[in-house]
Amino acid sequence: MRMESLTTSPLFSVIIPTFNRERFIKRAVESVLNQSFKSFELIVVDDGSTDKTQQILKGYPLTLISQDNRGVSSARNRGIEIAKGEIIAFLDSDDEWKKDKLLSHYNFFKEHPTYKIHQTDEIWIKDGKFLNKKKIHQQKEGDLFYPSLELCLISPSAVAIKKEVFKEVGTFREDFEVCEDYELWLRITRKFKVGFSPQKLVVKYGGHKDQLSKRYFGMDRWRVKAMLPFCKDERVREVALRKCKILLKGAKKHNNEEILEEFLPIYELLTSTKKKTIISKNFKERLLW
Repeated sequence: MRMESLTTSPLFSVIIPTFNRERFIKRAVESVLNQSFKSFELIVVDDGSTDKTQQILKGYPLTLISQDNRGVSSARNRGIEIAKGEIIAFLDSDDEWKKDKLLSHYNFFKEHPTYKIHQTDEIWIKDGKFLNKKKIHQQKEGDLFYPSLELCLISPSAVAIKKEVFKEVGTFREDFEVCEDYELWLRITRKFKVGFSPQKLVVKYGGHKDQLSKRYFGMDRWRVKAMLPFCKDERVREVALRKCKILLKGAKKHNNEEILEEFLPIYELLTSTKKKTIISKNFKERLLW
């Protein structure tokens, strides 16, 4: 791997998507600019902010892209599209990095050239207080496809991905309102092992009202959708079925016609006796995606 100055091509392209995060964006940007490893470009994609985000970003050495509000997937994809670096690193605009975050990625990829994705550990802060991560939430390494079915084991702010990976598996699905990262991680971990370094180089903040996880209910509805293309695999189908049953049980209890209408046909397909052919060429059309 090369190590070049910013006068040529950067090794890393750091992408920060943001929407009305005037309270946090300065902290995120400065945590990138203060990195000890300097071969990077910083791209901020403003996804239609109506606050003072644009004013705050004036004068910083970064590339600022503005677009109408299309969601975080669109913002990240726009950053990937214009990125010049060999490696893409994401940072959520309400999080921050420790100064050796990019250096950790650089050292890992240099020592493990066959790996294409690597993440570091995180510190979690919720409502201003340090939060101990449960063992189930601890980031892992290696073959993560099956472990990732249950919950998200890769954090956008902690990960760095070689750009060639996106050419092979695609980018973030813009039709996913939430769990868009979970869906992409499934596609990536199906093909690639994940590297991990235990240094806590990301500070992840939670508890504020504008987080996607607080704005959307029924996260498992999106996780089930993310699993559907892989449901020829019995292990995937079992997890999807279990989550689908829970969704339908809750929908019946609360008379949620939207969930019932969407997931009853999915449940029927997953329980079909023709298990080997439930993922057909027109599967997405049959589910009205």
